[in-house]
Amino acid sequence: MNSDSDLQIAGDILEVPHLLQPPREHPSTVAEFAGLARSLAADRAQWERLVRYDAVSRWYHRLRTGPGYEVWLLSWVPGQGSGPHDHGRSSGVLTVLDGVLTERTARGTRALTTGSQRVFAPGYVHEVVNDALEPAVSLHIYHPGLTEMPVLPRSRLRAAGGTPVAPHCEARTAPGPVTA
Repeated sequence: MNSDSDLQIAGDILEVPHLLQPPREHPSTVAEFAGLARSLAADRAQWERLVRYDAVSRWYHRLRTGPGYEVWLLSWVPGQGSGPHDHGRSSGVLTVLDGVLTERTARGTRALTTGSQRVFAPGYVHEVVNDALEPAVSLHIYHPGLTEMPVLPRSRLRAAGGTPVAPHCEARTAPGPVTA
């Protein structure tokens, strides 16, 4: 049996500067965007004072921009929803900061509670609505920045089995809690 530890065999990586990756100022991978959303969600002081609620339409505020991405803060009072849509050529991360939102997709319906996170690619069709009795707040990161959000016919949302998803009031899950 060898008594050398892995550290003794490999050496201390901190003493080999050329092997260390410099910290990135801005995210560039899905995992880094999801991590950014989790870190922003955890820093309530950065977003909580900005939240407003609008009884007529969803409220939104651009929280941050970076090279090729945008971070948006949204509030949803009970009954408000997005309608079925996709995000054009943008990928995204949706994180629920407070409350509960309902997401409807062709695969079915799921409740997104505080801390839930959804990651999606271009072409992902969904509808998000606040079916709860309390307001909700969410954080959205889009890469590239959101330039279009086509509203689609409700028929694009079909539950598994081909049954249309029931109408509601107008208006891949990432691991770990947050969150968003």
